[in-house]
Amino acid sequence: MKGRTLLAVDWGTSSLRGAWLDARGQTVEERSFARGILTVAPGEFPSVFNSCFGDWMQKPDAFCLMSGMVGSKQGWLEAPYCTCPAGFTEVAANLAWVEPDRIAIVSGLCCENDGIPDVMRGEETQIFGALQLLGRQDALLVLPGTHSKWVRVQAGQIQSFSTFMTGEFFALLRQHSILSRTLPASDGEFDREAFDQGVALALRSSSLLHSAFSTRTLSLFDRLPAASLPSYLSGLVIGEEMRAQTWQAHAEVVIIGSESLTQRYQSALAQCGVSACRVGSEATWAGLWAIAQKLRPNLLKQS
Repeated sequence: MKGRTLLAVDWGTSSLRGAWLDARGQTVEERSFARGILTVAPGEFPSVFNSCFGDWMQKPDAFCLMSGMVGSKQGWLEAPYCTCPAGFTEVAANLAWVEPDRIAIVSGLCCENDGIPDVMRGEETQIFGALQLLGRQDALLVLPGTHSKWVRVQAGQIQSFSTFMTGEFFALLRQHSILSRTLPASDGEFDREAFDQGVALALRSSSLLHSAFSTRTLSLFDRLPAASLPSYLSGLVIGEEMRAQTWQAHAEVVIIGSESLTQRYQSALAQCGVSACRVGSEATWAGLWAIAQKLRPNLLKQS
């Protein structure tokens, strides 16, 4: 018997992506829009959703599962955080239903480190998807971005995670510090050598508060060309993130994200003597599909 097909949606702060998946979880079609939640006024989420995916939702037995900031207080419907440790089963049991049996939002996750809470929304779905794609139950993962997440998974459950404001600190230093007067207007082409130089300094430095100023002084003394400075600064902030990690013997890290960011993190990890494998945006669709499979048996069926 043919099962229900799934509309998988990743609705974040700045973008909206959707994929139509067939009854085997394979992508039939993808769409993307510059309609992140910050562009949607209160009460307009249903109309934006229908304008983007209304034709897909008219298909017989259509079902939609969404992840990301759409489940935040600023989103369509707040999906309460699910407490770690959490796996597919716990997340599937804590969905926030926009329309019963038709449209649901995946809850984010929360954990505590030394008595301080940490949260994620959307990354949990990518993590579950990566585990499915790689066939793993245990992993150390990093999800680079504005707020990078380092995540430990055991027995298929997210045990704990930590957030690093790496991308945001890069933007702040790039645009709003004294360094902005030295750096070129645009990032330009990636300079691998300058990036590696920044990572190396960060790994042997005591603090980014100290090492960041080298971006200015290397320019002042013509040690680095202006075009290389954005790559160098990127290496500094990512290297600082690496310096904060505690590596286990023979560790391997799973990196989930865009091609450009995962390449940088793989290079930085290599300087730490740590191997890595990379997973791209397909992790989101695999994660939403896997979560959907944990719902009651008749909701989605394999053909």
